[in-house]
Amino acid sequence: MENIEYNRAAAVAYAKKWAFKRNPQYYDFSKIGGDCTNFASQCIFAGAGVMNYTPTFGWFYKSVNDRTPSWTGVEFLYNFLVGNDGAGPFAREVPLSQIEIGDIVQLGRATGDFYHSPVVVGFSRGQILVAAHSYDAFNKPLSSYNYEQVRGIHIFGVRK
Repeated sequence: MENIEYNRAAAVAYAKKWAFKRNPQYYDFSKIGGDCTNFASQCIFAGAGVMNYTPTFGWFYKSVNDRTPSWTGVEFLYNFLVGNDGAGPFAREVPLSQIEIGDIVQLGRATGDFYHSPVVVGFSRGQILVAAHSYDAFNKPLSSYNYEQVRGIHIFGVRK
């Protein structure tokens, strides 16, 4: 399996284009639990160009009824990215100081329950800026969110 570079600029360009609207190729999950991880997955796919079609534990979207839990679920996306040794993007949890554009941050409660997956789109004056769906945002300072825990997910590359 060949390793290819994750195109961070393409992920951010996708986030900018779709942050305040919805790509009609994907279902909008806003009214049934939230659209944040669906949007994060779309951005990652824009930068990766490769899905993992392993049933249940892979990472893909064909339709609202034919997708993996990792495409739309916060914890499932984390588990896929940091555990993926097959096709598609692969990542590691890192301190926020090692985050780059195109990476994902996940916000959580003190209980360890993570509930939001914004996409890193920039940096300004030491602040991480993110894009997200559910509560649509682009270039929003991460510090403006209310959360008890945060984890950075750094995408190292893509396997093809």
